[in-house]
Amino acid sequence: MGLIANVAEDGFGGIEHNFLTGKLEDLVRWSRARSCWPATFGLACCAIEMMATGGAHYDLARYGMEVFRASPRQADLMIVAGRLSQKMAPVLRQIYDQMMEPKWVISMGVCASSGGMFNNYALIQGVDQIVPVDVYAPGCPPGPETLMHAILTLHNQIETGELLRRREANGGGAGIELPAQVPAPLVQPVGAPGRRDGAR
Repeated sequence: MGLIANVAEDGFGGIEHNFLTGKLEDLVRWSRARSCWPATFGLACCAIEMMATGGAHYDLARYGMEVFRASPRQADLMIVAGRLSQKMAPVLRQIYDQMMEPKWVISMGVCASSGGMFNNYALIQGVDQIVPVDVYAPGCPPGPETLMHAILTLHNQIETGELLRRREANGGGAGIELPAQVPAPLVQPVGAPGRRDGAR
């Protein structure tokens, strides 16, 4: 009779318990949200604010993002900071394609989000035409607090699983093709005809 009473009280029948229960999916999403490794793609003045966010005053390490990765293969978060030119669009897409899955993108600043005040033929009017954007950070340039809010918004969306469900529903990321007006990058190997000796 005493055992049944204990089961009713705590659900464990009086057995000592020092463990947590939960779903593996929740644990994976929780760990992904708290270990985003950003790859920087600083293109203009917004990059200065992004660098300030990585400094000691704002302490991104508390969100598991203390090191900005130089290699896209070591990163799962791309922060596009600034306006994107037609010539840089293929490079952006190539770096995005080299990142490991699952991957996320933050568009930092008005220029990255919509072209900003540079509305002309040389610039892409929003990076979402080249890569799928998950969170937009508004401002010209957005301050470190705004970028941190965008990062925390992204963490919340990763933890709830909202981003992965949305991508599974519409195939986001994989189905975006480069626009016809964006030329493929011209890469000439060393020693190729038309390349000057010593050029890098």
